[in-house]
Amino acid sequence: MRLFTAVDIPEEVREHLRALLARWKPLARINWTPVENLHITTKFIGEWPEARLDEMKKTLHAISPSGAFDVTVRGLGWFPPAQADSQLAQANFQDVRRPRVLWVGVEGGEALLTLACATEQAVAALGVPVEERSYSPHLTLARIREAVPLDALRSAVAHVAADFGTFRATEFFLYLSAGGKYTRLATFPL
Repeated sequence: MRLFTAVDIPEEVREHLRALLARWKPLARINWTPVENLHITTKFIGEWPEARLDEMKKTLHAISPSGAFDVTVRGLGWFPPAQADSQLAQANFQDVRRPRVLWVGVEGGEALLTLACATEQAVAALGVPVEERSYSPHLTLARIREAVPLDALRSAVAHVAADFGTFRATEFFLYLSAGGKYTRLATFPL
């Protein structure tokens, strides 16, 4: 079983993103994320034995609720980011010319970071590897797997007012990822 934990985004935010993607999809032949699959990952767990699913759920239930918190979805960017510094650009030439992810920013403040850290620590006690990178909440709009023309899309990204809404997060979820679909396995109140 391939698992992750996440905070869901409400339909109102999805509608704003759906409208944006409808305009952008014709601009680049890349792997667009279905809007229904957009979520704020708090911990990618990875492969987990089905026989130990109840253990995972109990561990996640034991996380002390931090309370509901506000989340704002705004800003756009690329992973890796384009670099203006020519020396850095030369060192990472392929990265600068070929971004791999188009993302929307997520601002959840200290509360979202606390949730991600608490989840990380809880599942680490079960043997799940600790993430080496700093937590960077975002929504992945698209993945770019091969070199394709991105000029039209880059221009569109640069000229959009990227504020998609604010909502109150009151719970997080354990998801199963299989065959490009996400299935909610458990709900945990904040």
